[in-house]
Amino acid sequence: MKRRSFLTAAGAIAAGGLGLRAARSSGEAWMRSSVFVGCARSYSEDLEPIIAAGLSELGLGPDRIRGKTVLLKPNLVEPVRAEPQINTHPAVVRAAAEVFRRGGAREVLVAEGQGHCRDSRLVLDESGLGSVLAESHLEFVDLNHDDVVRVPNGSRFTELAELVLPATLRRADLIVSMPKMKTHHWAGVTLSMKNLFGVMPGVCYGWPKNVLHHAGIPQSIIDINAAVRPHLAIVDGIIGMEGDGPIMGTPKPAGLLVMGTNFPAVDATCARLMGIDPARVAYLAASSGFLGPIKSEHIAQRGELIGPLVQPFRLLDHPSLAQLRARG
Repeated sequence: MKRRSFLTAAGAIAAGGLGLRAARSSGEAWMRSSVFVGCARSYSEDLEPIIAAGLSELGLGPDRIRGKTVLLKPNLVEPVRAEPQINTHPAVVRAAAEVFRRGGAREVLVAEGQGHCRDSRLVLDESGLGSVLAESHLEFVDLNHDDVVRVPNGSRFTELAELVLPATLRRADLIVSMPKMKTHHWAGVTLSMKNLFGVMPGVCYGWPKNVLHHAGIPQSIIDINAAVRPHLAIVDGIIGMEGDGPIMGTPKPAGLLVMGTNFPAVDATCARLMGIDPARVAYLAASSGFLGPIKSEHIAQRGELIGPLVQPFRLLDHPSLAQLRARG
């Protein structure tokens, strides 16, 4: 199924191969997960207590962190500092690193394989993250040029027989996806699951990871998450992006940090906070009952209540997103 036709039919996902695979799963009723929502009005606030509270609510106390190597994977898209809606904010990365260090982590590193600009040093410097890494003595690993390992593609939502992953992932005990809360002109939303496109080495998959785009964005999202099996998501929704995301959209101040250990549950919660029905997002609908739950009754809410915090994000006016724009 072609990418464009697949996305246009996202609302009727059971009609496609991706939907058939989801329909063959046992459903999500047996799955339960918790998602933490915290409020922060700006990046100048002390974010460490919010992240620490989220870890506690999710059962990630010092006994789960002590002695572990933690890999923080932010979303670095473009070398810009003046547009805070594009990249994961350095303040969130710094706060997460300090919380894990205080929890007894043996090592905290930051890793990314950005999909557009090939010059990692330029992206780090211009985004403001480079200076934070230096000040906090955090190692950075460029996943686009890392050593690689090949693993079988066990879920096979795409036709790719294997996936090529950076070897640094094997070094980490805890892989933490740290995306921005953004709309996406093809996938609908880009959150913790889509953020894992950035672990795929550009030297193998191209810029901007064109091999995966041609294999199908929703299908690739599921295959990557099934292969990597990340451990925690911390979504930067303090200032998100609406409209023509993930690059050309406009700022959307939402004042939120969203955390969880099950990525479909986290992304479904974020979608609801954005005023989007997660069942209309193709990769989330197909993840339901396979990688995790997306129905609200199967997600235990921690921290703030969702209802008062919902702020509809404007979607790009394009036929591929018609199902998402049909709210309710």
